[in-house]
Amino acid sequence: MELTISGIAKRFGAVEALRGVTLAVQPGEFFAILGPSGAGKTTLLRIIAGIDKPDDGTVLIDRRDLSQIPVRSRNTAMVFQTFALYPHLSTFENLAYPLREARVPGDEIKRRVGEIAEMLRLTHTLARKPGTLSGGEQQRCAIGRALVRRPQLLLLDEPLTNLDAKLRHDTRAEFKRLHRELKTTTIVYATPDQLEALSMGARVGVLNHGKIVQVGTPSDLYEMPGDDFVASLVGDPPINLVPGTLRAGAGGPSIDMPFLGLDAAPWRKSLNGFPAGTRLKVGLRPQAIWPRGGSEKGPVFPARVFLTEPLGDVTILDIVVGGDTRLRMVLPQEQAYKIAVNDAIECSIDLEQVCLFTQDTGTAISRAGVEAAA
Repeated sequence: MELTISGIAKRFGAVEALRGVTLAVQPGEFFAILGPSGAGKTTLLRIIAGIDKPDDGTVLIDRRDLSQIPVRSRNTAMVFQTFALYPHLSTFENLAYPLREARVPGDEIKRRVGEIAEMLRLTHTLARKPGTLSGGEQQRCAIGRALVRRPQLLLLDEPLTNLDAKLRHDTRAEFKRLHRELKTTTIVYATPDQLEALSMGARVGVLNHGKIVQVGTPSDLYEMPGDDFVASLVGDPPINLVPGTLRAGAGGPSIDMPFLGLDAAPWRKSLNGFPAGTRLKVGLRPQAIWPRGGSEKGPVFPARVFLTEPLGDVTILDIVVGGDTRLRMVLPQEQAYKIAVNDAIECSIDLEQVCLFTQDTGTAISRAGVEAAA
C-alpha cells in the first residue's frame, strides 16, 4: 500500500500540532517517524488512521483520497503506546475481537488467530489473560490484534515505550522479522528514540514542531543532516555544536572556534556568499575526535579530561578545551583505559566527519558536491 500525505495541518485551539506535513511512503516500506515529545507524531498517525480529521491537506492510500472513507473501511490498523488489551478476555479472545466485530465465521477466526499467534510466538499464551502476560507478550498481543485483520497499512505509535531496555532490544528484532514475513504490509512507526528509528526504518522522516524537516536513510541523516536539529537528534552521544566565525585569508576561508582554527576548504564553494565575520555552528561528532597518535586526519588541539563514562566496549570522555568549551568523544575501551580524569591530552579531528551550520537558522552548509537528503 502506497501512502501519500500532502500539506496536512492540524490545530488544537492555539496550538499548531501539524504544519503542512508532506511525505510519501512506498508500498511495503518500513518507514519511521522520529521526533521529540510534542512534535506531532501521534496526531499524524491518528489522522492517517482516520481517528482525527485534518484542518487542511489530504491523505492518499494507493492514490485514493481517504477523507470521506470511514475508519473501518481504510484497511489500516493502529497500535497505541498503551496496549489497551481487554483485561477480562483471554489472549485468544483479544486477538479474535476484531474478527468477531466483522462477523467473520468461527472456523475462519480460529484459523487466523492461530496463524497470528504462531507468527508472534503467542501460541502458549492463548488461554491466559493479559494480566498474566509479560510486557513483551502484551505488546505482541496488541500487535496481533491489529494484524489479524490483515491490514495493508500498520501504524505503530511508540509501541516500545513501556518496555524495559532488554525487551526493547529484543522487540526491535521481532519487528524487523515481522516486517519480512508480512512482505506486502506497509509499516509507519513513530518514536522519539533515534536508536529505534535508525535500526528499523528503511527511511526516516524527522518531525519537529509539526513539520517534516528531513527524510532520508539512517546514514543520510547521520552523515548529511539538513540542519542542527537533525544533527543533534541523530547520533549517540549527541553531536558537539561549537560556535565559529568565518574568516577570510590569502590561503582561503577558515573558521575560528574558541579552541582551534579550522580550514574551511571543504565548504569553500557553499561559503562564497557569506561575508567574513559570519557566525556559524561547527558540528563535531564524538566519534570524529581522537587522541593524537601520529596518523592524524585533521588539526590537533590540547584538552583536559573532565569526566570518563565507561560503557564496556567503549568509553565516553568529556573533555575541556579552549578554557571552558566542553566536548564529548568516544573511544574503544582498550584505548580509553589509559586515560584518567584531569589528564592533559592532545586530540585531533577527522575533518570528513565535521558538519557546518548557519548560526541563525541552523541550516546545514553543504560540502562541495554533497547535499543533505530532502
